[in-house]
Amino acid sequence: MKRRRGRYATTIAAALAAFLLLVPAGGASGAEPAPKPLVTLSKKEAGKGGEITVRGSGWRPGALLMLLICGEASPAAGVRGGTNSCANADGRAVTTDAKGAFRRVLAVAEPPKPCPCVVHVATVQGQPAVVDAEFKVAGHPVAPLPEPAPDAGRLAVVDRTVRLDGSGSLLTWFGSPQARRVVVEFGNVGSAPVTDPVFQVGTSHGVFAPLWEERQWRGTIAPGKRAEVALDVQLPAGAHGDYLVSVKYGSKLMAAQPWGVDRPWGVVLFWLLLAVVVPAALFRIGMAVVDRVRPGAVARAVRRVPRAPARHRTAARPAGAGGAEGDAEEPARPAGPPATSAGPATTTTTAALPWFTPDTAPGPAAPHAQVSAPHEGTTRSQTPER
Repeated sequence: MKRRRGRYATTIAAALAAFLLLVPAGGASGAEPAPKPLVTLSKKEAGKGGEITVRGSGWRPGALLMLLICGEASPAAGVRGGTNSCANADGRAVTTDAKGAFRRVLAVAEPPKPCPCVVHVATVQGQPAVVDAEFKVAGHPVAPLPEPAPDAGRLAVVDRTVRLDGSGSLLTWFGSPQARRVVVEFGNVGSAPVTDPVFQVGTSHGVFAPLWEERQWRGTIAPGKRAEVALDVQLPAGAHGDYLVSVKYGSKLMAAQPWGVDRPWGVVLFWLLLAVVVPAALFRIGMAVVDRVRPGAVARAVRRVPRAPARHRTAARPAGAGGAEGDAEEPARPAGPPATSAGPATTTTTAALPWFTPDTAPGPAAPHAQVSAPHEGTTRSQTPER
């Protein structure tokens, strides 16, 4: 019994060991390498104005790709002059499906550089991937590929870590151009020193091609040595969003670094204040104009004009008074006071009042009674003594 149990235990242990050895091996053999991006063309040659169908597979799912026809390029050497050698205005963009495949119709255009030409397919964001498919533009000039620069290929990126040094200021908050220094560590893998190398720094936004500018680094990198190269990069005024800073040496792209630029909120605040202040100022001006020209203002102005105070006047007694009551003549209108230079002359029209003389007054005769209103010179009424 003991021997049988020992045999069973030995058999089980051997089976478990074999299983443990086979599982990693099977897993390793079952793991397939990631497929390489591929591009195929419906035609190998077409003239300007024609169309070709570009198909691709093996790309990253959901990746945004850029399709261009470029000159001075070959699948082996790539695009020597960068996207400056491509027909950028006639390029197309496409997004891969869930399987990493795409299909896009591309219009044939003549690139700014002579052939040999390629259909250049490259990712716009994320992990870089580039495929060049050989293509011939019918009727376009053909020239040999240019020789590489004297020092091209001697510098290599030692550290893939690319950083942007610098920060914004108060002026950049109000739309001033953003400026940084892109720092890359290069090493000289050639046999001769590299002195004062000239790099190209480009900035791109979205699907647009980079705008390259030459930057010269002052210094010497001896063979087998390394050095940090800092190059200035600047964006246009008011730029914001996601940018990509690229560094190229000769015709080879050496490094790329994303750069997220904040929106200039000071400009937004300025426009908001302007949208509030200008309407308020226009409203106040309009109300002032309405107060000036509306009819009520004219009426108030007339009421505010000062008038001369009214005065009591005593009617003059007619020269000939007599006869009955019905024969009384209408007394003459008294003359107004003479105009003075103290104020403007005014003309006052007064209706005739029914004045009576002592002889023509109705009722009993009152020889000594005052029959007219007291005038300004009278201070006390005269009454007869009893």
